[in-house]
Amino acid sequence: MIPARTETPGTERTPRVAAARKLLRRAGRERAGRFLVEGAQAVREALDAVAVHELFVTDSAAGRHPELVEAAVHAGVRVSSVTDRAAASLSDTVTPQGLVAVCDLLDVPVATALAGVPGFVTVCDGISDPGNVGTVIRVADAAGCDAVLLAGDTVDPHNGKAVRASTGSVFHLPLARDRDATAVVEICRAAGLTTLVADGHGELDLHDPAVTPTLAGPVAWILGSEAHGPSPAVHEAADHRVRVPIHGRAESLNLATAAAICLYATVGARAGVAPRPAPARD
Repeated sequence: MIPARTETPGTERTPRVAAARKLLRRAGRERAGRFLVEGAQAVREALDAVAVHELFVTDSAAGRHPELVEAAVHAGVRVSSVTDRAAASLSDTVTPQGLVAVCDLLDVPVATALAGVPGFVTVCDGISDPGNVGTVIRVADAAGCDAVLLAGDTVDPHNGKAVRASTGSVFHLPLARDRDATAVVEICRAAGLTTLVADGHGELDLHDPAVTPTLAGPVAWILGSEAHGPSPAVHEAADHRVRVPIHGRAESLNLATAAAICLYATVGARAGVAPRPAPARD
């Protein structure tokens, strides 16, 4: 059951709230080694991952999600009652949910993420939109990837928008960051992974049955930003460049759609189901 309140709810000026607010910025997160998670689903996943240090909750949010407060108390997590304004100060959303957890940063070294015998990895190279990064992590989780590697100038996966877009998937699989994107490609190759760049002008067609054996083996899919794709160095270093054919008049696919198509083509190849060839056009 929810513990009875023994102190006045914290405000935006309460020292613990003020300290947590610094985690909204990347520099603050890296100094503290912690980040903020907002909302019931993400907090639930964080508690399941045993990654929560403190839970800030408003009275109304506690009333909506008593099971999460109880789970936090049972896990020995400090639960701090705060005002609506204090909760809003910890949020970067238009409509704060009144439920914010302070969690340990999740990323590990690339070598740790690829420990063992990795067979299916996603690499984000230079993706600056946190919503795209979070969505790619979510797709990678759904497709059964062993890890997500964030290379080059890819946005911090602990960014609030990225965490929300992942819907909790940041807690489900290893995440690793390395500013040297070319080195990440080489580490993947050294781990036995065939590196595939998703490229609209690639020499291989994703729907070509000849590509299926490659997809069925150990692979690392490399995804770049929507505007520029992977960096030239990564583009050159990868084993293959694979295109998703566009049969209509669309200029391109957005990153999340391309990621889902590429990753699930690998799932299909591993299941022995080749992607269906596109119908011939007159």
